[in-house]
Amino acid sequence: MNETVNKYRSQITEFWKTRTNIQKSGIIGGVLAIIILIVAVTFMASSPRMVPLYSNLSLQEAGQLKTELDEQGITYEIENGGSTILVPEAQSDGLLVDFASRGIPNSGNIDYSFFSDNVSWGMTDEERQIIEVDAMQTELSQLIQNIEGISDARVLINRARETIFVGEEQEQSSASIVLSTDYGYEFNQNQVQGLYHLVSKAVPNLSPEDIVIMNQYFEYYDLDGSGGQGSGSTYAEHQQIKKDIEKDIQRRVQKLLGTMIGQDKVVVSVTTDVDFAQENRVEEIVEPVDMESMEGLPVSVDRITETYTGYDGNQMVEGEGDIPELPATEDQEELSEYEMVRETINNEFNRIRSEIVESPYEVRDLGIQVAVDNTVEENNEVVTLNEAEQVAVEEDIQSILSSVIQTSISSNVEDLNPADKVSIVFQEFSGTPDFGDRPTGIPTWFYIVGAILILAIVVLVFFLLRNRDRRVDSEEVVQTETTEIEDYSMEENQSESTIRRKRLENLAKEKPDEFAKLLRTWISED
Repeated sequence: MNETVNKYRSQITEFWKTRTNIQKSGIIGGVLAIIILIVAVTFMASSPRMVPLYSNLSLQEAGQLKTELDEQGITYEIENGGSTILVPEAQSDGLLVDFASRGIPNSGNIDYSFFSDNVSWGMTDEERQIIEVDAMQTELSQLIQNIEGISDARVLINRARETIFVGEEQEQSSASIVLSTDYGYEFNQNQVQGLYHLVSKAVPNLSPEDIVIMNQYFEYYDLDGSGGQGSGSTYAEHQQIKKDIEKDIQRRVQKLLGTMIGQDKVVVSVTTDVDFAQENRVEEIVEPVDMESMEGLPVSVDRITETYTGYDGNQMVEGEGDIPELPATEDQEELSEYEMVRETINNEFNRIRSEIVESPYEVRDLGIQVAVDNTVEENNEVVTLNEAEQVAVEEDIQSILSSVIQTSISSNVEDLNPADKVSIVFQEFSGTPDFGDRPTGIPTWFYIVGAILILAIVVLVFFLLRNRDRRVDSEEVVQTETTEIEDYSMEENQSESTIRRKRLENLAKEKPDEFAKLLRTWISED
């Protein structure tokens, strides 16, 4: 047994001594990594898996749960600043049922279930109103929290008092709401209006104008979109949109004029007046079917004709009685005729009803300022453009910019004169104009740094390969010397013929080419 142990120990010692320092470091590192991995797997397998029991807790609720878990001796973890409590997965379902049956956690908020549990005849009207407002705030907060993008909501309602006398005017309620919105989530104007409508219908005598809604970043959500997040109407967003419009026009004009004159010979500046108002209107237009005759389409005709023929006796003859009598002879009467034609035509006209929604961001006014370098290089000399050449260049620029202005400004603008919107100045540039938005090439220093890094990597790889070759050669030399020493010690106890035979066998195994040459030499000598 001891011989076997000594044998393995000597083999391990010999194996360890024949290893290089790099190989020894790799072996030690591998063993340590395996040990650490085994310890980590054992620890993870033995520790229970923790799952969230409750999330989005207030500090009061978290304190209640912590006290209960400590009393029951249950392992737990607190994360997210005390808003989330984690417990072992095997105990989570039982704890949920147990805490729910005991009303834990109790946030302290009052909902409408409070009345069914605590109603009493001794409660005054004022106490009832206070509890009712508190319950309304809690219910409304929970209702708003169900909306996507809202993680929490705080609602404060100032409810109007009911009037006692008939002549008194009913007061209006008001509400203030603070939302905790998710990061990066933006509400459109329809969602904001829906939120206002929801709150106004939940509180009696509350109009949407008496509601104030803001988020945790002090950003207001206005009903008309004048300050709502994502409505495109805040001052910062207006300025950004105006800047984008000016930048787009400036780039197009700069590229066009730079191609004609030269990018370093012209500088363009653009200023705009943008209308951010959004208009919704309904147009009801009635117009005739036939625009030339201004007549409609007849749908019904009512024609009435009256004709009368008879005698017209203007004198009456006194009779024997009190009642006057008609004339007795035709000579005293005149024959009369009467005819009337009345026609009524009902015409139908075109009735057009249009609901028009005009989007904002209309360019009401536009100004373009152009600075042109009036110097050119001829025969290695700088020459200034004369007045005629400047006029020709100005006319070309004016014609180009007139088309740009007409297509950029809104069609609702009347009496547009593009010539009044352009200012062209000829001046010698003191230096190369700086175009911040123009794409630039890769700087020269970047190529120099890249070449130095590549050279350093090549040199490092060369030295690593050379050191590796040296280590391999030294190991082969040591092994060769060890083999020769062993062969020499074995050869001392053997005869000369046996030694020659073994040397030839070793030569044939290790260097077959030299052994073949040696055989050819012996054959040729024979």
